[in-house]
Amino acid sequence: MSTNTTKTAPRNPPLARLPERMHHHAFIVRDQEENRKFIEDLLGIPLTSTWCEEVFNRQLNAPLNLCHTYYSFADGSALSFFQFANPGAYEEFRPPVLPNLRYDHLAVKVDLETYEEVERRLKAAGYPFNETHHGYCMSLYVTSPDDFTIEFAYDAANSPEIFEERAQADPHRELRDWLAGNRTPNNHWHAQKIR
Repeated sequence: MSTNTTKTAPRNPPLARLPERMHHHAFIVRDQEENRKFIEDLLGIPLTSTWCEEVFNRQLNAPLNLCHTYYSFADGSALSFFQFANPGAYEEFRPPVLPNLRYDHLAVKVDLETYEEVERRLKAAGYPFNETHHGYCMSLYVTSPDDFTIEFAYDAANSPEIFEERAQADPHRELRDWLAGNRTPNNHWHAQKIR
């Protein structure tokens, strides 16, 4: 007779001081200039610093030369991108990409004016993108030449109330229920008009 006495570890309390904001999100690229044209020229997010470095890489047990660029957001956070001097390092270190099955992405919050400007830029360039109406936000997804997907998210006017309602609904219980097999949707805001 088997007795399963798996205990749930107690949760630690949240940090006394939460992280202030994202510092940067880093991604590996094959060609910094091709990436710059996408991020700065097409999307309009400015290049604000370039760092040329040599770091010791333990995996290679050797020095690794790289170029690290930053493209800044209004709050001081940034997108950053690495290109390695050794062309083989790109394939060695980039994350695997599953064609047409990619859910990994970085979402950035924008206002309606910026959302529509990005949309106009992409349409004018004939660059492919997708949009999704989530109910609590409208999202535009665009993927770089290196398969880095950025979501531009425009929040619904009532999104603070929506997120407060979701927080009050006990997100830990809802996660446990979903993991246990309850697939009942809890997003009933899809019908609301966002723009």
